[in-house]
Amino acid sequence: MQTTPVFTLALRPDNVAVVTIDVPGEKMNTLKAAFGEQVSAIVRQLRENHMLEGVVIISGKPDNFIAGADINMIADCKSAAEAQSLARQGQQIMAEIAGLPVPVVAAIHGPCLGGGLELALACHRRICSDDDKTRLGLPEVQLGLLPGSGGTQRLPRLVGVTLALEMMLTGKQLRPRQALKAGLVDDVVPHSILLESAVELAKKRDVSAPKLALRERLLAGQLARALLFSTVEKKTRQKTHGNYPAPGRIIDTVRTGLAHGSASGYESEARAFGELAMTRESGALRHLFFTSTDIKKDPGSAVPPRELRQIGVLGGGLMGGGIANVTAAKGNLAVRIRDIREDGITHALKYTWDLLSTRVRRRHIKASERDRVLSRISGTTDYSGFQHRDVVIEAVFEDLALKQQMVAEVEKNAATHTIFASNTSSLPIHDIAAHAQRPEQVIGLHFFSPVDKMPLVEVIPHSGTSEQTISTVVSLAKRQGKTPIVVADKAGFYVNRILAPYINEALRCLAEGEPIENIDDALVQAGFPVGPIQLLDEVGIDVGTKIIPILEQAYGPRFAAPENVSAILNDDRKGRKNGRGFYLYPAKGRKNSKKADPAIYQLLGVTPVARQSQQDIARRCMMMMLNEAARCLNEGVVRSPRDGDIGAVFGIGFPPFLGGPFYYMDKLGAKRMVEELEQLAAGYGERFAPCEALRRMAHNDVRWWSTASAESPEVA
Repeated sequence: MQTTPVFTLALRPDNVAVVTIDVPGEKMNTLKAAFGEQVSAIVRQLRENHMLEGVVIISGKPDNFIAGADINMIADCKSAAEAQSLARQGQQIMAEIAGLPVPVVAAIHGPCLGGGLELALACHRRICSDDDKTRLGLPEVQLGLLPGSGGTQRLPRLVGVTLALEMMLTGKQLRPRQALKAGLVDDVVPHSILLESAVELAKKRDVSAPKLALRERLLAGQLARALLFSTVEKKTRQKTHGNYPAPGRIIDTVRTGLAHGSASGYESEARAFGELAMTRESGALRHLFFTSTDIKKDPGSAVPPRELRQIGVLGGGLMGGGIANVTAAKGNLAVRIRDIREDGITHALKYTWDLLSTRVRRRHIKASERDRVLSRISGTTDYSGFQHRDVVIEAVFEDLALKQQMVAEVEKNAATHTIFASNTSSLPIHDIAAHAQRPEQVIGLHFFSPVDKMPLVEVIPHSGTSEQTISTVVSLAKRQGKTPIVVADKAGFYVNRILAPYINEALRCLAEGEPIENIDDALVQAGFPVGPIQLLDEVGIDVGTKIIPILEQAYGPRFAAPENVSAILNDDRKGRKNGRGFYLYPAKGRKNSKKADPAIYQLLGVTPVARQSQQDIARRCMMMMLNEAARCLNEGVVRSPRDGDIGAVFGIGFPPFLGGPFYYMDKLGAKRMVEELEQLAAGYGERFAPCEALRRMAHNDVRWWSTASAESPEVA
């Protein structure tokens, strides 16, 4: 039970009340239903003070306002009615704040998200700090929900329906100046004067509401608004493919409030919140939220990491430049790039310059910040400056002899404590460390391209890697803004191992004569960001297929690619990077979209005809991936279902609304998994045979997560 007050009230000599929010024992403020009585009690006190001039609501935390509502409240709801009641309670609390007879000002510093922004919207005015930590948004859609405490009704009336829908449908967060321009806040000030500025704003009784932009005023007309909603609905369907129910309910709720008044809007909001909270999609997305939050707290090892000050990067190519960028920009660490050519170093520096300059143009950062980040990156064609590097990340060609040479050179030129981390996608780490003088300090650190956008990294210790090396590299990955999972040193590691059979099955469909677009669209409709054939074109056919022979050698014929696919490789087709792949790519400047290259079918000796349904194609590809994921967990390639789910979603875009492979298999049930795989094996071959782990789970009626608490289930 909460004993220490979360909301404290202090009355200043100028009769402005300051309400401070500070959830005891928590780094971030989050709103809980249990706080409702405290808020109501404070509102009553404020109403009873007839000398009151104004109210300021501010956070007692040093770097956040309110990060949102406590999601555990939703997990505790057993029915849509309970969740709807939760929303109504939130609406009532916000209405009490909005109903105060004096100006109420939200003084915002740091994240102001979800229920935090809904509270700020219930205030009469808002002022925020100009700090880069400050962000305002309603990201509930990312949890399969909508704002349930009045946000769907107050935000459109404040900033206009266009921006409000964009924020709620995408989870977009506004920076301070963006919020000011949009009319979401009334002023932006330095953090040092935030409270006093908020107090002065609270004393003013004659502040007029910001005027909506002309476009938004024009949208007040019935015809214009109908056209807007029609357009938004169409774009939303194209983007979500019907896999996410929350966006549609957001649109309906906003439209209801604008067409029929706030009372109807609030009713629609509470009802939609309750129903969405019970959907499997919201359950899956909340599962991912909790697991990703949990994994961020995992140090990877019980041994504390070494302190990090300076990092080295070998190779100034696309990967090396990307790694240097995230290390300097997000990790705030000094980086020294070593490349055999000066232009390699120049390329890597330009990579960071271009990314940061884009942010400067968009006014996300100042030019001075760009210059500070760039000052952390230096380059050399020898090993000067490597004597004090804590970690050296190798990003050279996938050649074992070359990587072993890099280990020897780093051990010769760096400090005795320096960790060697190889960004390899396929080579065994124990082979890279085979001739190392200090093999305990050799580890894999597998980034995904493009490095600045892909959130996952695989940390791959070999059997001789020390626990401190593991924890230090996990710590580095987190500082780089990545989500790390520790995986075993086995062929393909985890992500590529489950991706290969998925892509192979798509290629088999192609070899059977299924049209390229039909295959890709089947998996996009199923929830993947791009189809498997297009994915090969994007990463490079030569790169994407390189690991398949390695996996076939390690695990047998289930990883074998269709024989006639070799004709595509022999035709010098590498994908988008050389303009020759499964698709034809338009010349720069031309707007026509890419189309499948008819020559592919001639190379394969097939006539393209759509014989299978898209559901069957997706089923074949996904079942191969799921079966392999089950093997990986059973073999200890990933440490837990948590790591397996996060690795698949963050690494290859496994559909988030399914919650990850292991969460999804639990929802299907092991018995159904085995039945479907056996049906596919009977129709398409032994590669679909369910693995022994799944058979045992089906026999014992066991689930991954119910037996896991976070470790692997007892199925061995």
